[in-house]
Amino acid sequence: MSLRTRKVLIDALILAVTLILAILFFFPIFFNIMSAFKSNAEIMRDAVAFPTSLYLESFKYLLTETDYPQAIVNSIILTVVSIACQVFIIPMAGYAIQRKNTKWTRLIFLYFLAGMMIPFQAYMIPLFKELKMLGLYGSLAGPIMIYVAGSVGFGSLLYTSFVKGIPMEIEEAAEIDGCSRVRIFWNIVFPLLGPVTASMVVLNGLGIWNDFLMPMLVLPSGEPKTMVVEIYRYIGEFSSRWDMIFAGTTMSVVPVLIAFIFLQKYFVKGLASGATKG
Repeated sequence: MSLRTRKVLIDALILAVTLILAILFFFPIFFNIMSAFKSNAEIMRDAVAFPTSLYLESFKYLLTETDYPQAIVNSIILTVVSIACQVFIIPMAGYAIQRKNTKWTRLIFLYFLAGMMIPFQAYMIPLFKELKMLGLYGSLAGPIMIYVAGSVGFGSLLYTSFVKGIPMEIEEAAEIDGCSRVRIFWNIVFPLLGPVTASMVVLNGLGIWNDFLMPMLVLPSGEPKTMVVEIYRYIGEFSSRWDMIFAGTTMSVVPVLIAFIFLQKYFVKGLASGATKG
C-alpha cells in the first residue's frame, strides 16, 4: 500500500468518525426540536416519529397562559448582565496580573485559581447565608454576583495566557504618545483580546443560560425564575407534559445555537490562541 493511499484511508476514517460523532451529538437537539411541534398524545404514542402536523399550541400556551415570558426575561437579564460585568472586570484583572508580574500579583493569581479547586457544594450553605446578610437573596442581583465572582479564576487564566502574546512595544509606543494606562488598555489592548473574549462569552454565557441550581435556590419561590427552572415545573412524579417540556427547551436552545454560530470563528480562534501562548 502506497503512502498516498494510506493517507487517503486515514483521512476517510477520520471523516467517518467525525460524521458519526456529529450525528450522535446533533440527534438530541434534532429530537427535541422535532418533538416541540407534536402534541403530548402524539409524543406518548410514538416519540421518534415525525410530527404529522405543525402543532404550535404548546408554544402558544407557554407564552400566553404561563409565567414563561417573565422567565425568558429573567434568563436574558441574568446572562447579559453577568457577561457584561465579566467582560468589564476580568480582562483588566488578567491584564494587570500579566503585565505587573510581581510577587503580589502572582499570589492573587494563585488565589483566583485556588477558588476553582473548591467544589460548589462545599461553600453552598455559607454562600446563601452571606447573600441573606447582604440582602441579595431572592433577587436577580444575587446570582449575578455569584456568576461574576465564580468566573474570575477561569477568566483570568484565559486572559493572562492571551496577553502574553501581545507585544509590549505597542503599549510602550502609546505611552510615549501620552496615553494613560486605562486608555492603553481599552483602546489598544482590549480590541486585540476579541477572540479570547468571545471564548469566555460563549463558555460562561452557555453555563449561565442553562444553569438550574442557582436560580432554583436563590430566586424566590412562587414567582417566575428562569427558563430552565420553569421547564422543570412540567416534570411530575407520575406524569409529565412532554409537549411543554420540549417546546420550552426549544425556545431556550435556539438563542444559544444562534449565538454560537455567529461567535464560532472567534471561539475556536480564542481557545487555540490561549492554548499555544504562554
